[in-house]
Amino acid sequence: MTSSIPWQQQLSTGTEDIQDEVIRWYQQTRHGKSYVPEMIWGTLQTEAYAAVILGRVVAFLGVPDDVPAGVAKRMERQQVLHDGEHHYDVILGEQALYANVGGPKVMSEQLERLLRDIDLPSLRLGIVPATAEMSLVPKPGFSLYDGGRAHYELVSSSVDITDPAELALHHRAFDAISDAAHYGDAAKELINKALAFWSNA
Repeated sequence: MTSSIPWQQQLSTGTEDIQDEVIRWYQQTRHGKSYVPEMIWGTLQTEAYAAVILGRVVAFLGVPDDVPAGVAKRMERQQVLHDGEHHYDVILGEQALYANVGGPKVMSEQLERLLRDIDLPSLRLGIVPATAEMSLVPKPGFSLYDGGRAHYELVSSSVDITDPAELALHHRAFDAISDAAHYGDAAKELINKALAFWSNA
């Protein structure tokens, strides 16, 4: 089954309520997976980075501006990385390290945050190099949650997929992307390269 809900409906009261819902998803998911090719995964975002992202969402969709409240909730969600009860496999595209969100200072602070958190026991963070060859056609980013759900965030709506056969394909796709990703010191090298770029921008 596939369900789609327009963002303007979900964000009709602003960004805070949907962040509460996302917190529940993460608290209920003991082992989650996310592929985020072009931005930093929300649960690793700094306050400044998150404020730019949510501000852009508010401006683009014309929904109520409660960005500080939404950012506070996004920071609250990050507790799952430190409570010892959750684990997340996260893959970023190398482009996520260079997509300009807020300028050099915000990006430098964000990449420093990645370097601090990459060795957390709750996190397996990979980076797919821009030149990596994958065994499947590159796909939009998606997340996999406990309870049998794949989640996409599109321009106009969010989409949830629950059909078991489709979910199996999503897990296969995630494994293929993981095979192309760099981890550990190789991932840190890619992050440090991007950090040097933003530090000199």
